[in-house]
Amino acid sequence: MMGLHRQFRAFAVVVTVIIFALQATETAAKLKAGKEKISNLEFYFHDKASGQNVTAVEVAHAPSTKSSPTFFGSVVVIDDLLTEGPEPTSKLLGRAQGLYALASQEDLQLLMAVTYVFQSGKFNGSTLAVVGHNAVFNEIREMPIVGGSGKFRMARGYALAHTHSFDIKSGNAIVHYNVTVLHY
Repeated sequence: MMGLHRQFRAFAVVVTVIIFALQATETAAKLKAGKEKISNLEFYFHDKASGQNVTAVEVAHAPSTKSSPTFFGSVVVIDDLLTEGPEPTSKLLGRAQGLYALASQEDLQLLMAVTYVFQSGKFNGSTLAVVGHNAVFNEIREMPIVGGSGKFRMARGYALAHTHSFDIKSGNAIVHYNVTVLHY
């Protein structure tokens, strides 16, 4: 029993050293990166589940998903357009790539794990990562920005989503996003 206690203490010391090293690395990166900036972005997310050029595809589901009123257990992979305006033909800003899972047995609610990949403008080549809860029938949904790359290195912030249009028959949706992000 005493040997197990020593192993645990040694493990705790190693974990503590790793945490301090990571914090020091993060602090050094912040200092090297310069002054923190705030950026506000606005774009439209086109989730196309049916028709031509589908961008949202179900890749997995539970045996009970099809009988669930909330499609609980469905996992959808996306490669959605991000555009300047609500029309699919408006200027392409990038893509939303990742997945969402229908994660509630009571309401239509998603777990989003998506990267916004910017392909034009001053943020071309940069990304923002979103991981969070999306209660799709709420008028406004807030999701956390948990990281980024390129000009959004060390990003944090939030994305506000508002459904611009939704076709219940096709499952296609256009969602308006306002994103506020702190970055270096």
